[in-house]
Amino acid sequence: GYGEYSIHRTGHGLGIEAHEAPYVRWDVEDPMEEGMVVSIEPGIYIPGRCGARHSDTVVVTADGYETITEAPLGAAHLTFDR
Repeated sequence: GYGEYSIHRTGHGLGIEAHEAPYVRWDVEDPMEEGMVVSIEPGIYIPGRCGARHSDTVVVTADGYETITEAPLGAAHLTFDR
């Protein structure tokens, strides 16, 4: 897998600040509560080669979450920079 290249958190809260708790990371136990808005943005960074990150914004609900991102999905919509 690519676990060794996932060097950042997987996501974070959105609210007053662009990056705030709760933080989504394997070693953080910040609580998730209904109504919180969270950016889920997994990424991988391969030194000397490339890096990639994708982001979806979700609202925590009583049953899980609802994705509120209104961006097109699929590889055809990706852009790459060097």
